[in-house]
Amino acid sequence: MVQRIGSFRRKSRGKLTKHFRGRGKVSLTKYFQKFSPGDKVVLDAEPAVHKGMYFPRFHGRNGVVVSQIGRCYNVKITDISKEKTLIVHPVHLKRSQ
Repeated sequence: MVQRIGSFRRKSRGKLTKHFRGRGKVSLTKYFQKFSPGDKVVLDAEPAVHKGMYFPRFHGRNGVVVSQIGRCYNVKITDISKEKTLIVHPVHLKRSQ
């Protein structure tokens, strides 16, 4: 079998970069935001924080918070027709309307 070339953030330059006006320190309110089970969220990666980041393929997907695991949240999404659960830090989540 062939060894995989590259890492987690390979080919994600456009997806995982901030707009030049949005650069700087991460907002603490975004870092410590709380969610409860059943809340609808959007996966929105914060490129400055690598901890608790999901795989870039799921960027922009909608999901539902299932539970809290330590500081992170268990988020259920649908990938094509499969149900998948991701463990995501709250800095990478945004409330869905």
